[in-house]
Amino acid sequence: MSKSQTYQQAIDELEAIVNEIENEEISVDELSEKVKRASQLIKLCKTKLTNTEQEVSKVLDEMKKGEG
Repeated sequence: MSKSQTYQQAIDELEAIVNEIENEEISVDELSEKVKRASQLIKLCKTKLTNTEQEVSKVLDEMKKGEG
């Protein structure tokens, strides 16, 4: 997993994995690796979302303090 991978790239890769699984385009042997990769991508997305939420909250808090 690339540290520079964007949220959108991770989502796109997840969608591709889901499509492969749904369309039965992967073998049983590949399934385990695809599920592991999907797990890594989900973790990356959760981390990016959490970090973004924290950054936005911080900015909004600073804006509120500046108004008062």
